[in-house]
Amino acid sequence: MKRGFVFIILTTIIFSTMEIALKLVSGVFHPIQLTFTRFLIGGLFLIPFALSALRKKQISVSRHDLFYFAFLGFLGIVVSMILYQLAVQNTQASVVAVLFSCNPVFVTILAFFILHETIRKNNILALLLEIIGTIIIINPLHVKLSILGVSLTIVSTLTFALYGVFGKRKCAEYGGVVVTCFGFLFGALEMLVLIALSNIPAIATAFTANGLSLFANIPLLKGHALALLPIVAYICIVNSGIGYACFFTAMEKTSAQTTSLVFFFKPILAPILALIILHEVIPFNMILGILFILCGSLTSILPGLLSRKSPEPLK
Repeated sequence: MKRGFVFIILTTIIFSTMEIALKLVSGVFHPIQLTFTRFLIGGLFLIPFALSALRKKQISVSRHDLFYFAFLGFLGIVVSMILYQLAVQNTQASVVAVLFSCNPVFVTILAFFILHETIRKNNILALLLEIIGTIIIINPLHVKLSILGVSLTIVSTLTFALYGVFGKRKCAEYGGVVVTCFGFLFGALEMLVLIALSNIPAIATAFTANGLSLFANIPLLKGHALALLPIVAYICIVNSGIGYACFFTAMEKTSAQTTSLVFFFKPILAPILALIILHEVIPFNMILGILFILCGSLTSILPGLLSRKSPEPLK
């Protein structure tokens, strides 16, 4: 269990730098092109580690599970990440980031129904504190939110939660690195098909005519330059490959609910890193919201930690 919390901490730090890293290359790459690139390279980077994990377990991936990994890739990479990009196009990026960090609300509910994980009173209290903190950060009385943007974010968050919960099912059998690697590679392959289709003139015209120009004529190599190699490598290998591998390994060592603490702590750490690296100002409502989110995180995690530290009763 202790190793599981180490992976949760690593995942939180890595995921908290995602928006900062992406902001450094914003406007250089097409959003779907960058999504394809980071998951393809992330998946390729994990191949030797995934093969090593399979050899240690002395197992191979069945044909049935290949289809399962293809489903995971479609759900978590193609659907969730593309919806996430569309949400960013339709509303403020900060709002999308905070709403997406409410992933645990969906994970807790879905894990209860799909994985039969228990929902405790402290989990419910933690979720309420999370929701209050999120509302304070969004500041709905002073921010005009796009209904489409918010809807896209919620569906993106839901599908990512499903991706995590369904991925958990295979973590016990194959391990987090294998699940991440195959999900990435299948998701990137499926996205490559989308990119190819987007460059067919008739399909590109249809997308553009229906207000979906984001899906028309998606470039594959445009924007890549040697000067951008370090930040692109960080996004692909660290943010995507290592980050998601740590995420699923944490699920393997703990539970879907416990691992979802990553998205409890991310709204706290990400603004601090943005202040240090990008010199972005943290407004008062965000500080107040962060405090509520921190209380929610502690409410969720402390009872479990204290129960493990308590001495076992004498028999």
